[in-house]
Amino acid sequence: MELSAPSSPSLPRCPSSLLLKSRVRVFQTAPNPTRPPFHASISSLNLTPMDLPRNISSAALLGDNSSATTALPIDSGARIGEVKRVTKETNVSVKINLDGSGVADSSTGIPFLDHMLDQLASHGLFDVHIKATGDIHIDDHHTNEDVALAIGTALLQALGDRKGINRFGNFSAPLDEALIHVSLDLSGRPHLSYNLDIPTQRVGTYDTQLVEHFFQSLVNTSGMTLHIQQLAGKNSHHIIEATFKAFARALRQATEYDPRRHGTVPSSKGVLSRS
Repeated sequence: MELSAPSSPSLPRCPSSLLLKSRVRVFQTAPNPTRPPFHASISSLNLTPMDLPRNISSAALLGDNSSATTALPIDSGARIGEVKRVTKETNVSVKINLDGSGVADSSTGIPFLDHMLDQLASHGLFDVHIKATGDIHIDDHHTNEDVALAIGTALLQALGDRKGINRFGNFSAPLDEALIHVSLDLSGRPHLSYNLDIPTQRVGTYDTQLVEHFFQSLVNTSGMTLHIQQLAGKNSHHIIEATFKAFARALRQATEYDPRRHGTVPSSKGVLSRS
């Protein structure tokens, strides 16, 4: 004799399958604080990506060399900034993924700067793709500056309305005898406090004065408050490399998400914008 149990409406035949579907539905309808769309903040202000960098300082982007910086269209679900900056002196393309794995692909024509940009990718766990050509037959100044301006604009684009992020980052990085401390705030207000004592004028062919100029340019277009303080150090290479490592780790902290915020803007004003 065969026995069979009648199906009961109160006992679903595939409870695990139904439970999975239920979870999927809840996930799809819940707000997603980890992917703030960039274009939403742009459209609400009736601005184009080209307008954003000029709010801070048109001289920082346009200067006196008739430059043009274009923020390229990206997938609104990804925290990726992609920028192309063209002037009479340089041609720079930058793409940064804030949620990357540390991919470093930089070719600026300035070997030491490429080495420092590798630190940004590796220690920030950002995917950093930078291609630049410029008038380095004169010196590295214009290329160094325009790469930094484009990185700042790409960061601005990738961060969007900055909902759900930690906003603040703080890190001290040692490299042998050198010790550098970096604190930053993705506040929308550009400010650089720079306190490095680099003992030599050059590292390889790189003019060490360009370190401060790099960070000033990045701050101007990203809308970042940045403090860099040297606590120890005698070797120029170590001081500069520790600075980029500390900056990368602090920026990683600041751009990562705080799950307790549930996608809200980390500001008592309810908005973080460059002003």
